[in-house]
Amino acid sequence: MITIHAKLRKGGKYWAIAAALSLSLLAIPQAKSEPAALAGTWSGGGIVEYATGSRERARCQANYSAGASTVSVNATCATPSGSISQYARLRKTGANSYAGTFFNSQYNTSGSIHVVVHGNTQSVSIASGSGSASLSLRR
Repeated sequence: MITIHAKLRKGGKYWAIAAALSLSLLAIPQAKSEPAALAGTWSGGGIVEYATGSRERARCQANYSAGASTVSVNATCATPSGSISQYARLRKTGANSYAGTFFNSQYNTSGSIHVVVHGNTQSVSIASGSGSASLSLRR
């Protein structure tokens, strides 16, 4: 589930911002193989590409809370068009990779997220029918 509160100057771009923000905010840090080792705050940014082909830079901050087998993420991202906050869950899929889905009920946006951790840096990729994003977050 993702909850988003945003004010955008450009109409029709909410969905892409939601997707991009979900990605960046859903990134997971590398640490021990235990989900609990992923807890904490990560920040950074990257590029959001809308289905129309237009692109914007995004800045994001994500807060991770680990459960027994999943990681919950609350994140906020901002672009020149506005800001958005949302929630998602991820699961470990490899030694340093995580995957999950996001859903934004406010804008009815859903998609996939994939995170690869390299030390204190995360590469985050998100995709939906509304757009995509590539982000890099640091602890």
